[in-house]
Amino acid sequence: MRAVLQRVTSAQVEVDGKVIGSIGKGLLVFLGAGHEDTDTDCEKMAEKISKLRIFSDSDDKTNLSINDVGGDMLVISQFTLYADCSHGNRPSFINAGKPDEAERLYEYFKSCVGKLIKGKVECGSFGADMKVSLLNDGPFTIVMECVDGKIL
Repeated sequence: MRAVLQRVTSAQVEVDGKVIGSIGKGLLVFLGAGHEDTDTDCEKMAEKISKLRIFSDSDDKTNLSINDVGGDMLVISQFTLYADCSHGNRPSFINAGKPDEAERLYEYFKSCVGKLIKGKVECGSFGADMKVSLLNDGPFTIVMECVDGKIL
């Protein structure tokens, strides 16, 4: 499982010109599921993300978690995180999870973070053509991967 996290002041996602998810201060999480990912990977990733101390305290040190600041989370499915660009100029997505299983894992991840964070969890629409906008805070961006239940 792969994720790109962006600390944001605000973020939203639109489908067909309609806003379907919107947050204020918090995290925008682009999430991709690979063909070998499991429920355990979702749980570990959700737990790690909910505890990451990447928000500034009163001394402007990154010591606070999303729960410490009352932040929200916007989760967007993104199979393109599994792009393999090692051959030629057209990416291969052979390592991305099959759509049915990837969607199940995406939904499970959302339910896991929903139990772990105090703020709201908003989301995109799996498989849809989405327009995501954000105001990156920092900028602060982290790339994470979970393989066999271990965060890399």
